[in-house]
Amino acid sequence: MRPQIAILIGALALGGCAKPAATPARSPSPAGPAGAPAAQAAGDTTGGRPAGTPRVRSYNSVVTSQANTVRGMFTVHRINDRLLFEIPRRELNKDQLAVGRFARAAAPTGGLSGGFGAYGGDRFVTRTLRWEREGNRVILRSPSYSIIANPDSAIYSAVQNTNYPPIIAVFNIDAFGPDSAAVIDVTRLFTTAIPELQAITGTIDAQRSYVERALAFPDNIGIEATQTGQQPATPGAPAGGARPAMSVLAHWSIVRLPENPMTPRLFDERVGYFSNSRTDFSTSEHRAATRRFITRYRLECSDRRVGDLCYPVQPIVYHVDPATPNWMKPYVRAGIVEWQSAFEAAGFKDGIVAADVPANDPNWSPEDVRHTMIRWLPSPVENAVGPNVHDPRTGEILNGSVQMFHNIMNLQRSWYFTQVSPLDVRAQRLPFPDALMGRLVQFVVAHEIGHTLGLQHDQIGSSTYPADSVRSRTWVAKMGHSPSIMDYSRFNYVAQPEDNIPVDSLIPQVGPYDKYAIMWGYKPIAGASSPDAERATLERWSRMQDTIPWYRFSAGNAYGGTGTQSEAVGDGDPIRSTELGFRNIRRVMGYVQNAATQDMGDNTDLAELYNRTVSQWATEASHVATLIAGGRVQYKTGGQPGPVYTPIPRGEQAAAVRFLNENVFRTPMYLVRPEIGARIEAGGMVTRINGAQGRSLSTILDDSRLQRLLEQEGVATNRSDVYTLNALMGDVRRGIWEELTSARPVIDVFRRGLQNQYLSILDRKLNPPPAPAGALGGAGAGTPEDVKSHVRGELVTLREEIRRSASRATDRASQLHLQGAVYRIGQILEPGN
Repeated sequence: MRPQIAILIGALALGGCAKPAATPARSPSPAGPAGAPAAQAAGDTTGGRPAGTPRVRSYNSVVTSQANTVRGMFTVHRINDRLLFEIPRRELNKDQLAVGRFARAAAPTGGLSGGFGAYGGDRFVTRTLRWEREGNRVILRSPSYSIIANPDSAIYSAVQNTNYPPIIAVFNIDAFGPDSAAVIDVTRLFTTAIPELQAITGTIDAQRSYVERALAFPDNIGIEATQTGQQPATPGAPAGGARPAMSVLAHWSIVRLPENPMTPRLFDERVGYFSNSRTDFSTSEHRAATRRFITRYRLECSDRRVGDLCYPVQPIVYHVDPATPNWMKPYVRAGIVEWQSAFEAAGFKDGIVAADVPANDPNWSPEDVRHTMIRWLPSPVENAVGPNVHDPRTGEILNGSVQMFHNIMNLQRSWYFTQVSPLDVRAQRLPFPDALMGRLVQFVVAHEIGHTLGLQHDQIGSSTYPADSVRSRTWVAKMGHSPSIMDYSRFNYVAQPEDNIPVDSLIPQVGPYDKYAIMWGYKPIAGASSPDAERATLERWSRMQDTIPWYRFSAGNAYGGTGTQSEAVGDGDPIRSTELGFRNIRRVMGYVQNAATQDMGDNTDLAELYNRTVSQWATEASHVATLIAGGRVQYKTGGQPGPVYTPIPRGEQAAAVRFLNENVFRTPMYLVRPEIGARIEAGGMVTRINGAQGRSLSTILDDSRLQRLLEQEGVATNRSDVYTLNALMGDVRRGIWEELTSARPVIDVFRRGLQNQYLSILDRKLNPPPAPAGALGGAGAGTPEDVKSHVRGELVTLREEIRRSASRATDRASQLHLQGAVYRIGQILEPGN
């Protein structure tokens, strides 16, 4: 569930509830859409007439008796294969938003702009629109809100002159309807290659593209059209090679942006919301000020109350996709309503609700931007995403559509098995029972809904709980094992069987941080009529983090350490938590073969679960590696004392390297399972284990991490308090090559592989490979010279240690390995000699 990763099931109505009319779908003739003028099919910007003064005809000669008409924000006419908009004067010069989503698409076909692939519900465009009339033409523009100024300020006119909206299309007015409503032919917007709106990249064949359906509502219209085109040429492909055609059924919602814009709420990096940025040239600051507003739904209190809570005027509604497997639907609904407690913290009763798609309503479209959906997609992708569509002026979320790819179940199954199956007997054999799998999907739904509500990932959350607390039944029952379901903290692998944690408490839930964040973003602030008027209250809420650490936020930070780790549980103490996690992995390795082997099945599940268990081990090991040159983070404003970034103390960093040397770089033989290897492969066990170890080795020897150690030493007031680069390099060398201190060194094949990886990493720092054509530098070209000096010194020292010990090795493999290492170090230090 990576970003987006990215969940929704609902609709936030934009006003009005009149039932729309719809025109019937029509199929084109084999030769293409009948009645389409040749110039129109070619994409002529004047609607098929010569350039010049537009000729306006009588209304009845344009909107004939053949028209199928629907009325709403615009009146929309279908005449054969032509699509006409009748735009009332009141809708001119109004801000609108066009959202394009695939209704049907060919998933395996490339060349589409649907993010994770071409599936129903994938969004291919979001663009602001404004219709303007100039004489007998209508101009369609796409305004931008990236730079702004107060209309009363002197600079306002200059900003307006710099913000000239680009033109998408120009239309001749064919006729005028009642109240001088302009009637224009917009067919080509949806059947030709209009870059700002098209659903298919590359060219579009107008003869094989046609409008299917038109809907009209009080505040928006919906158009569906089939677009057919050819995939763009693949770079490097032979000229003239065949490029297969593709067709999609696309749905465009054109929605009027709220005429009474929601009061935006200012962004604060201490609370994890997605945001809009705008540059304001009219502030009192002596610069162009960046104004950032969070994305959130509009929730307003109605007069109905229950205790201290109010019912919203319009709740946030998520609709459950009818294509969701029936047995799974209750768990999807549970993932929606799990957020109700968070909205109660913001003062709302039933602020978010689940709903089913209306039955037997031909005008109800899941692609309609007013309807928020949790889509269930037939995809092998192991993911789910939760984007949202929002008003670019204020951040008001207009739609949030969660996409659940079917194979997300396989990913959850694997994670749950490798992390906590020792704590849940139901997970110790495949397949999982439906009740368990449904609960795992509920967790994913709730996580992705959090994104659609405006929340980022909160990677710091799991580090704010004491490691021992996540083993406490009472603690996890009240607080969970992470304070946020938005953390990449999956299942509670720190807990041990003897802790007797209830199985439902092994799975993340909407937690204390989530309730705090929803309160911070959604709770109405009485008497505040502008974003600036809310600042004092928001600051008071943000400073609750000073005394409640699990309210703190960080999405991820290059500083590393315990504050921003991904896929971690109990990472306030990564060493202790990883030690406990390794105990559970030992247990998993004891029954993985029986768990994944079926009488009538092949070894596919066995290979997958075994490899994923080794990968989970490597992930947990990496949580210790990131302590090196890492730190803890708490974002602060200028009025809050103390540092934002605090380095990890020397003792913790040294202990982390000791743990890695003893538990990671020494071969973890409990992962080596030749009986499994014999069933799934002809060879590869050494490569598998060395690859898992190499993740931690590469992490601690990363250039940016080594440079931070140099800087921490350089700025320290007392260098004895700092874990230095020299200390790290020496500790790692001694751990990787610990056999050199033995009276009779014996180095097995696993250790030889790890030691060769060590030399390869240092080689790339001193001798980076040639840069690819057009690249700015090779891999390792950024290694600082000061780091290179330490690397050379380590290699010289290592070569002397190997030479002294090589004669004591008695087995032939160890002797040859050490001789080869001496030779290779020489080549690294003096390449070409």
